[in-house]
Amino acid sequence: MIPAASQTLPGFALPPLAAYVHIPWCVRKCPYCDFNSHTADAQLPEDAYVAALEADLREDLAYVQGRRLTSIFFGGGTPSLFSASALGRVLEMLERAVGFADDIEITLEANPGTFEQAKFRDYRSAGINRLSIGVQSFQADKLKALGRIHDGAEAVRAADMARTAGFENFNLDLMHGLPGQNLADALHDLQTAIAQQPTHLSWYQLTLEPNTVFWSRPPRLPEDDLLWDIQEAGQQTLSEAGYRQYETSAYAQPGRQARHNLNYWTFGDFLGIGAGAHAKLTLADGRILRRWKTRLPKDYLAADKAFRAGEKRLPDEELPFEFLMNVLRLTDGVPAMLFTERTGLPLERLAEGRRQAEARGLLEPDAQRLLATPHGQLFLNDLLQLFLP
Repeated sequence: MIPAASQTLPGFALPPLAAYVHIPWCVRKCPYCDFNSHTADAQLPEDAYVAALEADLREDLAYVQGRRLTSIFFGGGTPSLFSASALGRVLEMLERAVGFADDIEITLEANPGTFEQAKFRDYRSAGINRLSIGVQSFQADKLKALGRIHDGAEAVRAADMARTAGFENFNLDLMHGLPGQNLADALHDLQTAIAQQPTHLSWYQLTLEPNTVFWSRPPRLPEDDLLWDIQEAGQQTLSEAGYRQYETSAYAQPGRQARHNLNYWTFGDFLGIGAGAHAKLTLADGRILRRWKTRLPKDYLAADKAFRAGEKRLPDEELPFEFLMNVLRLTDGVPAMLFTERTGLPLERLAEGRRQAEARGLLEPDAQRLLATPHGQLFLNDLLQLFLP
Protein backbone atom coordinates (compact mmCIF):
# COMPACT_ATOMS: atom_id res chain seq x y z
CA MET A 1 0.00 0.00 0.00
CA ILE A 2 1.26 3.51 -0.88
CA PRO A 3 1.52 5.84 2.15
CA ALA A 4 -0.73 8.83 2.64
CA ALA A 5 -0.39 11.83 0.36
CA SER A 6 1.98 14.73 0.83
CA GLN A 7 0.59 18.05 2.01
CA THR A 8 0.83 20.04 -1.21
CA LEU A 9 0.87 23.83 -1.51
CA PRO A 10 -1.14 26.07 -3.86
CA GLY A 11 1.84 26.41 -6.25
CA PHE A 12 1.94 22.67 -6.90
CA ALA A 13 0.99 21.46 -10.38
CA LEU A 14 1.36 18.24 -12.32
CA PRO A 15 4.58 18.51 -14.35
CA PRO A 16 4.92 17.85 -18.08
CA LEU A 17 4.87 14.20 -19.13
CA ALA A 18 7.38 12.41 -21.39
CA ALA A 19 7.88 8.75 -22.29
CA TYR A 20 11.00 6.61 -22.32
CA VAL A 21 10.93 3.39 -24.38
CA HIS A 22 13.75 0.90 -23.76
CA ILE A 23 14.98 -1.45 -26.49
CA PRO A 24 17.44 -3.72 -24.67
CA TRP A 25 19.42 -5.40 -27.48
CA CYS A 26 22.85 -4.58 -28.95
CA VAL A 27 25.04 -6.20 -31.58
CA ARG A 28 27.73 -6.46 -28.90
CA LYS A 29 28.03 -5.25 -25.31
CA CYS A 30 30.63 -2.48 -24.97
CA PRO A 31 33.15 -2.93 -22.12
CA TYR A 32 32.27 0.44 -20.53
CA CYS A 33 28.48 0.09 -20.71
CA ASP A 34 26.43 -0.36 -17.52
CA PHE A 35 23.05 0.10 -19.21
CA ASN A 36 20.49 -2.70 -19.44
CA SER A 37 21.69 -4.08 -22.78
CA HIS A 38 21.99 -7.64 -24.05
CA THR A 39 23.61 -9.19 -27.11
CA ALA A 40 21.02 -9.71 -29.82
CA ASP A 41 20.24 -13.05 -31.45
CA ALA A 42 20.15 -13.32 -35.24
CA GLN A 43 16.40 -12.64 -35.18
CA LEU A 44 14.99 -10.01 -32.84
CA PRO A 45 11.49 -10.64 -31.41
CA GLU A 46 10.11 -7.37 -32.76
CA ASP A 47 6.45 -8.28 -32.90
CA ALA A 48 6.44 -9.89 -29.45
CA TYR A 49 8.28 -6.96 -27.93
CA VAL A 50 5.97 -4.35 -29.45
CA ALA A 51 2.98 -6.31 -28.13
CA ALA A 52 4.60 -6.40 -24.68
CA LEU A 53 5.24 -2.64 -24.80
CA GLU A 54 1.56 -2.05 -25.53
CA ALA A 55 0.47 -4.26 -22.62
CA ASP A 56 3.04 -2.57 -20.38
CA LEU A 57 1.72 0.87 -21.31
CA ARG A 58 -1.88 -0.12 -20.60
CA GLU A 59 -0.92 -0.86 -17.00
CA ASP A 60 0.50 2.67 -16.61
CA LEU A 61 -2.25 4.72 -18.26
CA ALA A 62 -3.76 5.76 -14.92
CA TYR A 63 -0.64 7.88 -14.35
CA VAL A 64 -1.18 9.97 -17.49
CA GLN A 65 -3.96 12.03 -15.85
CA GLY A 66 -5.01 13.88 -18.97
CA ARG A 67 -1.54 15.00 -20.04
CA ARG A 68 -0.11 14.70 -23.53
CA LEU A 69 3.44 13.57 -24.19
CA THR A 70 5.91 16.41 -24.74
CA SER A 71 8.74 14.08 -25.79
CA ILE A 72 9.56 10.42 -26.44
CA PHE A 73 13.01 8.84 -26.26
CA PHE A 74 13.88 5.43 -27.66
CA GLY A 75 16.95 4.32 -25.71
CA GLY A 76 18.89 1.13 -25.24
CA GLY A 77 20.70 -0.98 -26.05
CA THR A 78 20.60 -0.05 -29.72
CA PRO A 79 17.04 0.93 -30.67
CA SER A 80 18.08 1.35 -34.31
CA LEU A 81 18.31 -2.45 -34.53
CA PHE A 82 14.50 -2.38 -34.68
CA SER A 83 12.80 -1.72 -37.99
CA ALA A 84 11.11 1.58 -38.70
CA SER A 85 7.77 -0.21 -39.00
CA ALA A 86 8.11 -1.67 -35.48
CA LEU A 87 9.02 1.70 -33.96
CA GLY A 88 6.23 3.30 -35.96
CA ARG A 89 3.74 0.91 -34.37
CA VAL A 90 5.02 1.92 -30.93
CA LEU A 91 4.51 5.60 -31.80
CA GLU A 92 1.00 4.93 -33.10
CA MET A 93 0.19 3.11 -29.88
CA LEU A 94 1.52 5.96 -27.71
CA GLU A 95 -0.36 8.60 -29.71
CA ARG A 96 -3.60 6.64 -29.58
CA ALA A 97 -3.37 5.82 -25.86
CA VAL A 98 -1.86 9.04 -24.49
CA GLY A 99 -1.73 11.74 -27.15
CA PHE A 100 1.05 13.99 -28.41
CA ALA A 101 1.77 17.67 -27.84
CA ASP A 102 1.77 19.61 -31.11
CA ASP A 103 5.54 20.15 -31.02
CA ILE A 104 6.55 16.76 -29.59
CA GLU A 105 10.22 15.80 -29.79
CA ILE A 106 10.78 12.11 -30.69
CA THR A 107 14.38 10.91 -30.37
CA LEU A 108 15.94 7.63 -31.46
CA GLU A 109 19.36 6.47 -30.31
CA ALA A 110 21.23 5.08 -33.32
CA ASN A 111 24.63 3.58 -34.05
CA PRO A 112 26.68 4.78 -37.03
CA GLY A 113 26.94 1.32 -38.63
CA THR A 114 25.99 1.13 -42.31
CA PHE A 115 22.97 -1.11 -41.61
CA GLU A 116 21.37 1.53 -39.38
CA GLN A 117 22.16 4.38 -41.83
CA ALA A 118 20.11 2.70 -44.55
CA LYS A 119 17.02 2.97 -42.34
CA PHE A 120 17.29 6.66 -41.38
CA ARG A 121 14.80 7.86 -43.99
CA ASP A 122 12.27 5.23 -42.88
CA TYR A 123 12.66 6.35 -39.26
CA ARG A 124 11.93 9.92 -40.31
CA SER A 125 8.81 8.81 -42.20
CA ALA A 126 7.65 6.87 -39.10
CA GLY A 127 7.52 10.14 -37.12
CA ILE A 128 10.92 10.21 -35.40
CA ASN A 129 12.23 13.79 -35.67
CA ARG A 130 15.53 13.66 -33.77
CA LEU A 131 18.47 11.25 -33.78
CA SER A 132 21.13 10.71 -31.14
CA ILE A 133 24.08 9.04 -32.85
CA GLY A 134 26.54 7.16 -30.64
CA VAL A 135 29.89 8.13 -32.13
CA GLN A 136 32.08 8.16 -28.96
CA SER A 137 35.24 8.75 -31.05
CA PHE A 138 36.34 9.11 -34.68
CA GLN A 139 39.75 7.48 -34.15
CA ALA A 140 40.32 3.80 -34.91
CA ASP A 141 42.46 2.97 -31.88
CA LYS A 142 40.02 4.66 -29.47
CA LEU A 143 37.02 2.93 -31.04
CA LYS A 144 38.78 -0.43 -30.75
CA ALA A 145 39.58 0.22 -27.07
CA LEU A 146 35.90 1.06 -26.47
CA GLY A 147 34.68 -2.08 -28.23
CA ARG A 148 32.74 -0.12 -30.84
CA ILE A 149 31.84 -1.83 -34.12
CA HIS A 150 31.93 1.23 -36.43
CA ASP A 151 34.84 3.27 -37.76
CA GLY A 152 35.36 7.02 -38.03
CA ALA A 153 34.32 7.19 -41.68
CA GLU A 154 31.01 5.48 -40.88
CA ALA A 155 30.39 8.02 -38.11
CA VAL A 156 30.89 10.91 -40.54
CA ARG A 157 28.61 9.23 -43.09
CA ALA A 158 25.96 8.74 -40.42
CA ALA A 159 25.76 12.50 -39.86
CA ASP A 160 25.49 13.10 -43.60
CA MET A 161 22.83 10.41 -43.90
CA ALA A 162 20.82 11.93 -41.06
CA ARG A 163 20.66 15.26 -42.86
CA THR A 164 19.84 13.63 -46.20
CA ALA A 165 17.03 11.68 -44.52
CA GLY A 166 15.46 14.93 -43.29
CA PHE A 167 16.76 15.09 -39.72
CA GLU A 168 17.40 18.76 -39.13
CA ASN A 169 17.86 18.05 -35.43
CA PHE A 170 20.42 15.47 -34.32
CA ASN A 171 22.88 14.86 -31.51
CA LEU A 172 26.34 13.32 -31.60
CA ASP A 173 27.44 11.41 -28.49
CA LEU A 174 31.17 11.85 -27.87
CA MET A 175 33.45 10.73 -25.03
CA HIS A 176 36.73 12.07 -23.73
CA GLY A 177 39.23 10.79 -21.19
CA LEU A 178 39.62 7.62 -23.28
CA PRO A 179 42.38 4.99 -22.93
CA GLY A 180 45.60 6.39 -24.38
CA GLN A 181 43.99 9.74 -25.25
CA ASN A 182 46.01 12.96 -25.19
CA LEU A 183 44.86 16.56 -25.58
CA ALA A 184 45.38 16.60 -29.36
CA ASP A 185 43.38 13.37 -29.75
CA ALA A 186 40.47 14.72 -27.71
CA LEU A 187 40.35 18.02 -29.61
CA HIS A 188 40.59 16.21 -32.95
CA ASP A 189 37.51 14.17 -32.04
CA LEU A 190 35.65 17.27 -30.93
CA GLN A 191 36.59 19.29 -34.02
CA THR A 192 35.58 16.41 -36.28
CA ALA A 193 32.21 16.23 -34.53
CA ILE A 194 31.67 19.99 -34.83
CA ALA A 195 32.47 19.79 -38.55
CA GLN A 196 29.43 17.54 -38.98
CA GLN A 197 27.27 20.47 -37.78
CA PRO A 198 25.05 18.60 -35.32
CA THR A 199 22.49 20.74 -33.53
CA HIS A 200 23.51 19.16 -30.22
CA LEU A 201 26.62 17.54 -28.74
CA SER A 202 26.76 15.31 -25.68
CA TRP A 203 30.43 15.45 -24.64
CA TYR A 204 31.25 13.58 -21.48
CA GLN A 205 34.13 11.90 -19.70
CA LEU A 206 34.47 8.12 -19.71
CA THR A 207 33.94 6.75 -16.20
CA LEU A 208 34.44 3.21 -14.97
CA GLU A 209 31.15 1.81 -13.73
CA PRO A 210 30.52 -1.30 -11.58
CA ASN A 211 29.38 -4.46 -13.36
CA THR A 212 31.29 -3.63 -16.55
CA VAL A 213 34.33 -5.20 -18.18
CA PHE A 214 36.28 -1.96 -17.66
CA TRP A 215 35.47 -2.09 -13.93
CA SER A 216 36.93 -5.58 -13.53
CA ARG A 217 39.80 -4.99 -15.99
CA PRO A 218 40.36 -1.22 -15.96
CA PRO A 219 42.23 0.34 -18.87
CA ARG A 220 44.88 2.99 -18.37
CA LEU A 221 43.08 6.35 -18.47
CA PRO A 222 44.53 9.89 -18.65
CA GLU A 223 45.77 11.49 -15.43
CA ASP A 224 43.65 14.13 -13.67
CA ASP A 225 45.77 17.07 -14.89
CA LEU A 226 45.35 15.98 -18.50
CA LEU A 227 41.61 15.45 -17.98
CA TRP A 228 41.33 19.00 -16.70
CA ASP A 229 43.25 20.36 -19.72
CA ILE A 230 40.94 18.41 -22.06
CA GLN A 231 37.85 19.76 -20.28
CA GLU A 232 38.97 23.39 -20.42
CA ALA A 233 40.19 23.29 -24.03
CA GLY A 234 37.12 21.36 -25.17
CA GLN A 235 34.67 23.76 -23.57
CA GLN A 236 36.45 26.70 -25.22
CA THR A 237 36.36 24.90 -28.59
CA LEU A 238 32.64 24.23 -28.28
CA SER A 239 31.85 27.79 -27.22
CA GLU A 240 33.79 29.27 -30.12
CA ALA A 241 31.86 27.01 -32.49
CA GLY A 242 28.50 28.28 -31.19
CA TYR A 243 27.60 25.40 -28.87
CA ARG A 244 26.46 26.69 -25.51
CA GLN A 245 26.82 24.45 -22.47
CA TYR A 246 23.44 24.20 -20.77
CA GLU A 247 24.01 21.09 -18.63
CA THR A 248 26.99 19.25 -17.16
CA SER A 249 27.77 17.35 -20.38
CA ALA A 250 25.34 18.84 -22.94
CA TYR A 251 26.04 21.55 -25.52
CA ALA A 252 23.60 22.90 -28.08
CA GLN A 253 23.13 25.43 -30.81
CA PRO A 254 20.62 28.18 -29.87
CA GLY A 255 17.16 26.72 -29.27
CA ARG A 256 18.31 23.12 -29.79
CA GLN A 257 18.54 21.86 -26.21
CA ALA A 258 17.28 18.28 -25.83
CA ARG A 259 13.71 18.72 -24.60
CA HIS A 260 13.46 15.18 -23.31
CA ASN A 261 16.54 15.58 -21.14
CA LEU A 262 15.43 19.02 -20.00
CA ASN A 263 12.28 17.35 -18.73
CA TYR A 264 14.42 15.02 -16.61
CA TRP A 265 16.57 17.87 -15.32
CA THR A 266 13.59 20.03 -14.36
CA PHE A 267 12.01 17.16 -12.42
CA GLY A 268 9.30 16.47 -14.97
CA ASP A 269 7.38 13.20 -15.16
CA PHE A 270 8.10 10.34 -17.53
CA LEU A 271 6.51 7.01 -18.28
CA GLY A 272 8.97 4.14 -18.63
CA ILE A 273 8.06 1.13 -20.77
CA GLY A 274 10.28 -1.71 -21.88
CA ALA A 275 12.67 -4.12 -20.18
CA GLY A 276 14.34 -2.40 -17.23
CA ALA A 277 12.75 0.99 -17.96
CA HIS A 278 12.36 3.45 -15.09
CA ALA A 279 9.61 6.03 -14.55
CA LYS A 280 9.04 9.06 -12.35
CA LEU A 281 5.36 9.86 -11.87
CA THR A 282 3.42 12.46 -9.88
CA LEU A 283 -0.10 11.83 -8.61
CA ALA A 284 -2.76 14.51 -8.38
CA ASP A 285 -2.47 14.57 -4.58
CA GLY A 286 1.27 15.28 -4.69
CA ARG A 287 2.73 11.82 -4.16
CA ILE A 288 5.78 11.14 -6.34
CA LEU A 289 6.58 7.58 -7.39
CA ARG A 290 9.61 5.87 -8.89
CA ARG A 291 8.69 2.70 -10.78
CA TRP A 292 10.87 0.21 -12.65
CA LYS A 293 10.18 -2.70 -14.95
CA THR A 294 11.37 -6.30 -15.24
CA ARG A 295 14.96 -6.14 -16.42
CA LEU A 296 15.78 -9.25 -18.46
CA PRO A 297 14.19 -9.38 -21.94
CA LYS A 298 13.22 -13.07 -21.57
CA ASP A 299 11.39 -12.28 -18.33
CA TYR A 300 9.80 -9.13 -19.76
CA LEU A 301 8.44 -11.19 -22.67
CA ALA A 302 7.30 -14.13 -20.52
CA ALA A 303 3.52 -14.39 -20.25
CA ASP A 304 3.63 -15.30 -16.55
CA LYS A 305 5.93 -12.42 -15.49
CA ALA A 306 4.73 -9.01 -14.31
CA PHE A 307 6.01 -5.94 -16.14
CA ARG A 308 6.47 -3.97 -12.93
CA ALA A 309 9.52 -5.05 -10.94
CA GLY A 310 9.29 -2.44 -8.19
CA GLU A 311 7.85 0.86 -6.98
CA LYS A 312 8.82 3.39 -4.35
CA ARG A 313 7.06 6.47 -3.11
CA LEU A 314 9.59 9.27 -2.56
CA PRO A 315 9.13 10.49 1.03
CA ASP A 316 9.04 14.24 1.56
CA GLU A 317 12.39 14.27 3.33
CA GLU A 318 14.12 12.87 0.21
CA LEU A 319 12.56 15.31 -2.25
CA PRO A 320 15.04 18.19 -1.76
CA PHE A 321 17.96 15.94 -2.72
CA GLU A 322 16.05 14.25 -5.57
CA PHE A 323 14.95 17.58 -7.01
CA LEU A 324 18.33 19.30 -6.73
CA MET A 325 20.22 16.29 -8.05
CA ASN A 326 18.54 17.06 -11.37
CA VAL A 327 18.10 20.82 -11.58
CA LEU A 328 21.59 21.76 -10.37
CA ARG A 329 23.07 20.05 -13.43
CA LEU A 330 21.67 22.95 -15.46
CA THR A 331 24.19 25.74 -15.96
CA ASP A 332 21.45 28.39 -15.62
CA GLY A 333 19.72 26.66 -12.70
CA VAL A 334 15.95 27.04 -12.30
CA PRO A 335 13.52 29.48 -10.65
CA ALA A 336 13.44 28.72 -6.94
CA MET A 337 9.66 28.31 -6.93
CA LEU A 338 9.96 25.36 -9.30
CA PHE A 339 10.75 23.36 -6.17
CA THR A 340 7.23 23.96 -4.85
CA GLU A 341 5.64 23.48 -8.28
CA ARG A 342 7.29 20.08 -8.73
CA THR A 343 7.24 18.74 -5.16
CA GLY A 344 4.33 20.49 -3.43
CA LEU A 345 6.68 21.41 -0.55
CA PRO A 346 7.48 24.89 0.79
CA LEU A 347 10.71 26.49 -0.34
CA GLU A 348 11.70 26.77 3.33
CA ARG A 349 12.55 23.04 3.21
CA LEU A 350 15.72 24.06 1.37
CA ALA A 351 16.65 26.94 3.67
CA GLU A 352 19.35 25.34 5.83
CA GLY A 353 21.04 23.57 2.94
CA ARG A 354 21.01 26.78 0.89
CA ARG A 355 22.56 28.72 3.75
CA GLN A 356 25.43 26.24 4.08
CA ALA A 357 25.94 25.95 0.32
CA GLU A 358 26.06 29.72 -0.13
CA ALA A 359 28.53 30.06 2.75
CA ARG A 360 30.83 27.51 1.07
CA GLY A 361 30.59 29.19 -2.34
CA LEU A 362 28.72 26.26 -3.91
CA LEU A 363 25.36 27.96 -4.54
CA GLU A 364 24.67 31.45 -5.84
CA PRO A 365 23.14 33.76 -3.17
CA ASP A 366 20.05 34.46 -5.28
CA ALA A 367 16.70 34.22 -3.52
CA GLN A 368 14.88 33.86 -6.85
CA ARG A 369 16.95 31.05 -8.40
CA LEU A 370 18.53 27.74 -7.52
CA LEU A 371 21.87 27.92 -9.29
CA ALA A 372 25.21 26.29 -8.57
CA THR A 373 28.27 28.52 -8.74
CA PRO A 374 31.04 27.48 -11.16
CA HIS A 375 32.77 26.00 -8.11
CA GLY A 376 29.56 24.20 -7.15
CA GLN A 377 29.24 22.71 -10.63
CA LEU A 378 32.75 21.28 -10.31
CA PHE A 379 31.94 19.83 -6.88
CA LEU A 380 28.30 18.97 -7.42
CA ASN A 381 28.41 15.91 -5.16
CA ASP A 382 29.65 18.04 -2.25
CA LEU A 383 26.85 20.51 -2.91
CA LEU A 384 24.17 17.82 -3.00
CA GLN A 385 25.38 16.26 0.25
CA LEU A 386 24.11 19.35 2.05
CA PHE A 387 20.53 18.43 1.12
CA LEU A 388 20.52 14.80 2.17
CA PRO A 389 17.85 13.91 4.76
